[in-house]
Amino acid sequence: MSAAAAATIMAPEFRAAGTDLSERRRSGVSRGPIVDLAATPDTIGITWAADGAARIGALTSIAAIASDARLAQAYPGLAAAAQGLATPQIRQLATIGGNLAQRSRCWYFRNPQIGCLKKGGTDCPARSGNHLYHVAFDLGPCVAPHPSTMAMALLTYDAKITTDRRSGLSITDLLGDGSNGAADNLLGSGERIGRVELAAPLAGERALYKRAISRTHAEWPLVEVCVRAVISGGTFQQVDIAAGGIAPVPLRLAACEAALKGKPTDAETIARAAELATSGAKPLPMTGYKLDLLKGLVRDVVERIVS
Repeated sequence: MSAAAAATIMAPEFRAAGTDLSERRRSGVSRGPIVDLAATPDTIGITWAADGAARIGALTSIAAIASDARLAQAYPGLAAAAQGLATPQIRQLATIGGNLAQRSRCWYFRNPQIGCLKKGGTDCPARSGNHLYHVAFDLGPCVAPHPSTMAMALLTYDAKITTDRRSGLSITDLLGDGSNGAADNLLGSGERIGRVELAAPLAGERALYKRAISRTHAEWPLVEVCVRAVISGGTFQQVDIAAGGIAPVPLRLAACEAALKGKPTDAETIARAAELATSGAKPLPMTGYKLDLLKGLVRDVVERIVS
């Protein structure tokens, strides 16, 4: 093991619920000291501003987000994404901050005997190895898809992140653009996520979330999509679409959004926009199937929003 890889494995790590950290420590991928995070009034729970905007503390559980009736009314895509995560047991413990800052699920990263970019190595073994569940948008040296469903949903809502050092961070500010294969996020050493801030919902907006998975329960998504829209007079007035499971970071599907905004809500418009979901895609030899899943999910979710 290289010195860089050893330093990465031995680096201090924060623990909230520790649902993923426990697994990494069992396997030997993480061996460094643990810093336990204690909940404070600013980091737990959901609070509401006078204009209806929500603020979610980083130590708020995924279960609390999934079951909050007011949040489901105001931000249905976010609530549905939380409901689809993992298992009920994990949702009770896992936090939104932990979900945003979680480590890669790549099987090469998870194997303590194999070096990779995220463990101080010099290359990505998945690129020339088994990458069946990896990216279809090849944006950088690491080809593992980002694992955070909540980041993908929050990207749809243009959420902002506050840490103990910075405020007003977008999801892209937090996670990067995929070009840095050595890091899962752009948090500084010792920097902690404090809360997530959402803008007030738009009048008449609706949203849906859907994922494609390889088994019926407790599975990481192959592809997932969150769509948020305002429809008036049979026309898409506003459309925001984000996708996960397809790139090193969650992606906004700008070409789809542009093809729908200001257009009629008919089947032809939706089908044409769904075909644009793969604009800019660079699939790996084993991941071309994700492009079909992506187009199908976008079409299905947008059709359901319109109906």
